[in-house]
Amino acid sequence: MKVITGVTPKETLEISEILARDLTGCEVRVNGAVHTIRDMGEVAFIVLRKREGLLQCVYEEGVSAFDLKEIKEAATVEFSGIVKQEERAPLGFEIRVRTVRILSEPAEPMPLQISKWKLNTSLEAKLNNRAISLRNVQERAKFRLQEGITRGFRDFLYGQGFTEVHTPKLGAKSAEGGANLFKLEYFHRPAILQQSPQFYKQMMVGVFDRVFETGPVFRAEKHNTKRHLNEYTSLDFEMGYIDSFEDIMAMETGFLQYTMDLLNREYAGELEILGIITPRTDEIPQVRFDEAKRMVAEKYDRQFRNPFDLEPEEEQLIGKLFKEDYGADFVFVTHYPSKKRPFYAMDDPADPTYTLSFDLLFRGLEITTGGQRIHNYQELLDKIAARGMETEGMEHYLAAFKHGMPPHGGLGIGLERLTMHLIGEENVREATLFPRDLNRLEP
Repeated sequence: MKVITGVTPKETLEISEILARDLTGCEVRVNGAVHTIRDMGEVAFIVLRKREGLLQCVYEEGVSAFDLKEIKEAATVEFSGIVKQEERAPLGFEIRVRTVRILSEPAEPMPLQISKWKLNTSLEAKLNNRAISLRNVQERAKFRLQEGITRGFRDFLYGQGFTEVHTPKLGAKSAEGGANLFKLEYFHRPAILQQSPQFYKQMMVGVFDRVFETGPVFRAEKHNTKRHLNEYTSLDFEMGYIDSFEDIMAMETGFLQYTMDLLNREYAGELEILGIITPRTDEIPQVRFDEAKRMVAEKYDRQFRNPFDLEPEEEQLIGKLFKEDYGADFVFVTHYPSKKRPFYAMDDPADPTYTLSFDLLFRGLEITTGGQRIHNYQELLDKIAARGMETEGMEHYLAAFKHGMPPHGGLGIGLERLTMHLIGEENVREATLFPRDLNRLEP
């Protein structure tokens, strides 16, 4: 009888293993996908694409025990060869190939030239051939950095005593309300796809005090802009026993500081590939909503018509102003009007027309919405009634408050928007593995 005792050690080596050991002159085995072949005549450079990057291998006529014609781009192979120091190679070494074992071969030529440093093709072509376009070095680096952001979010919050939760995405009622809901049939009953985990994470504050989640959210908005998706990934947290909504902004600032340090330490290769310098996070200014509007109107001689929200151009100008005047990449805009915030947002006791809430703008784009929530049961009922809303479908949510909840608040961060601005792209689809928008459901 066979038994499994754990992870099986492999005889093939990864790039980091070769770099960590002095293997010059030693024979090693490596595997990977053939990224490109540069035939120079008696010598050819075969570049393998591996999970850690590109590895240069050298075919030598009369030394390598196979015909170069056997190797095709996009094939997956296993090479045996000798490690040689080579300063001109991207990693400072190369593999002088002796033998090959072909693991698989492509059935058709590549639809895109992924071996180019940058894909010189349209976004539409990239998305239509997504499984292939992501093999490009720069395209792949974007999503390695996105992994780093998510990892930073998780690791930082674990260190701050948060519990990770996983809430349902199917529900009977949405936390946000409104008409922007994807409706579906659930065993002959009406249901919706959740716009956010808001109800659930608030309920869990009464259980764990501090909770977070990374997961998809759905918005049935008929937008066709560079900044909107109908399904995106939200980084959410909710924390109890806060003194004010500034505690939430402070926690997000800590996350950003931790994450940018993580990217600089462990994702330096990807930052270099994309030519990125991480944004400043040592201190983030905050400004009231009404004050931000006034500052922009005065400095740029622009008047905006919406008194209850920020228009996209207004956000851009706020980002520009704080970059020019304060050197800030991020700015917290606080005290949004109550009229534009959900019913659970706590009103400012000093002026109930405003809320104890905020958005975080990153280089002129809103990437976070958060704030303090109403934690008193009767106040919550009064706010619901004042808005002409019904409590039907919210019984389980309201029960948490009926039986006592601490002062709390939280936020949601749009992962793709944060990634988009970090990598310097203008379209959020560039920072989305498989975008879902008004026109796209595939691949």
